[in-house]
Amino acid sequence: MAAEGEATGKSKNRKDRRAGGDAGVVADNDGDLLADELEAIPTAIPRQGDGYRQRQNGSGGQIAYAIDAAGHALTGEDLTRINTRKGLLTLLKNKAVDLEEVRRTLLYEQELRALQVELVRFQRWVQAEGQRIAILVEGRDAAGKGGTIRRFTEHLNPRAMRVVALPKPSDEEKGQWYFQRYIRQLPNKGEIVFFDRSWYNRAVVEPVMGFCSKKDHQRFLQQVTEFEHMLYEDGVTIIRFWFSISKEEQAKRFDARRQNPLKQWKLSPVDEKAQELWDSYTRYKEEMFSKTHSAFSPWIIVQANDKQAARLESLRHVLNLLPYKGKDEAQIRLAPDPNVITRFHRKMVELDF
Repeated sequence: MAAEGEATGKSKNRKDRRAGGDAGVVADNDGDLLADELEAIPTAIPRQGDGYRQRQNGSGGQIAYAIDAAGHALTGEDLTRINTRKGLLTLLKNKAVDLEEVRRTLLYEQELRALQVELVRFQRWVQAEGQRIAILVEGRDAAGKGGTIRRFTEHLNPRAMRVVALPKPSDEEKGQWYFQRYIRQLPNKGEIVFFDRSWYNRAVVEPVMGFCSKKDHQRFLQQVTEFEHMLYEDGVTIIRFWFSISKEEQAKRFDARRQNPLKQWKLSPVDEKAQELWDSYTRYKEEMFSKTHSAFSPWIIVQANDKQAARLESLRHVLNLLPYKGKDEAQIRLAPDPNVITRFHRKMVELDF
């Protein structure tokens, strides 16, 4: 009877707190944590990952939906419930949401924020030391280049950072030395410049699409290493990324863009031919790596089928590469995952897996 009375009393205490007591109290009158009560934590609605797709769960065949999938949006009542870990888990189970995907997205957001804090420190060091940093982001269409650049630049000071995404050359620029229009965009003292595609258009896209002659292409391959070595000798740090995705993943991302009215602008005639010309892209890409990879400016290959991993590890690579002030105090791992980030090696056979 005593035990029954004690249990009834604890149950009443829980009801009293829920009815109007202190929402932050998570212990009984003796100060012990209650087994079915978890501390209140600030929460936010997890964002749908760019690469998220509906998945079939292993048990029961239940479909897991993205948080913002049609018919599965969270209501105001749902949001009211998201005030404890227990409430969040219960809500997501009732909504048939993929808990593992939500957990992964929350961890990704947490790591991303910590790395972006380090990027702010990194930029301050670049400004203070007068460094000149050029980050070239290359890869096949829909490989996640633009999304990664956005994560790099989201919280940086725009006065000491630029993103360069040049359109096709004008008639005047066509009559100039090929590198001339890119030289104008190189970083100034204390500045970071991100190239969303760069002079390496002439190594892959232009010859594949017939936008340059075979002679233009070969001249570029002969000149580009000397051009970059002059920049290196003058103190410019060049970081070259190649985002590598599979043919199947590219097709899925193209299809997602066609269906999303906010992303349809990303599709271009060049993109539409990317699948058809896949093997041609591969041949020119491998020739580019073979003839332009160098010790002072190596090609960094990013396995990018997983967008979130590609973004995090690319940020880590840049932070790990240079000795910015405060690096030793970082509260997060800066060494990139070797399963995601690798240097090009001439014995590598398969880069776009």
